[in-house]
Amino acid sequence: MHTHYSDGDLSPSDVVQLAHRAGLSLVAITDHDHTGGIEEARKAGVQVGVEVVSGVELSTTLDGREIHILGLLFDHTHRGLTEYLEYLRSERLKRAERIVERLNRLQVPLTMEEVLAQAGTAAVGRPHIATVLVNRGFVGSYQQAFARYLRNGGPAWEGKHGITPLETARLISSAGGVSFVAHPGDTLDEPILDRLITEGVDGIEVVHPSHSPERVTRFKTLAQTRRLPRCGGSDFHGGGRNDSGAVGKYFVSLHDVETIRSYRSNSRG
Repeated sequence: MHTHYSDGDLSPSDVVQLAHRAGLSLVAITDHDHTGGIEEARKAGVQVGVEVVSGVELSTTLDGREIHILGLLFDHTHRGLTEYLEYLRSERLKRAERIVERLNRLQVPLTMEEVLAQAGTAAVGRPHIATVLVNRGFVGSYQQAFARYLRNGGPAWEGKHGITPLETARLISSAGGVSFVAHPGDTLDEPILDRLITEGVDGIEVVHPSHSPERVTRFKTLAQTRRLPRCGGSDFHGGGRNDSGAVGKYFVSLHDVETIRSYRSNSRG
């Protein structure tokens, strides 16, 4: 679940309250390139009986393809990890500046000051630019902002810095965590998944709103066959994504969580 520390709409406390109302007993806060919301979420979780575990979502690059990697159950104060996340956020800022410059050349008079005001303390990204585009009336919706300008390969698109999945897996492991291929959906075929696992990513995100029941079954079978930990959830963002209904609908069992914990302990021991 994402908070306003990245491209989510709600505070960490509000996300936990939403999870509580949906009947969830455990959630992972998985902001992009940011772990700043974890402590607040944990404090809120103690008050309502929802356990909050550490998470982060990182962008990686493999043969020119962008692949997201989730890290779970790591030490979010680990120096090597926090320093790298700070670097990624600085790269995000540079990318946002380049996107705004592209929009200006397209006769869309957006300013970086507006984007930063929208992002606040979050890791700035395309969703914040999309929101400003909507608020200024340049597009009619969040989705239209991406379709017209910000989609991958779009007229205002700029690539982001990304390390390899293996480097990311090692970084997460160094902080005591477990890494997962995020929402592989229909974009990653089995040979690529096999390669990612062989090169060091620990497991697969099996349950996700973008996964059909057939794909969920396929990923579960793959994880079981390869004896991999599996995770899943709503990938909640709120705001322009209007995905509150996904909270409590997409989840994995507590048994899966314990398997991840056991995997982490075994891999460290």
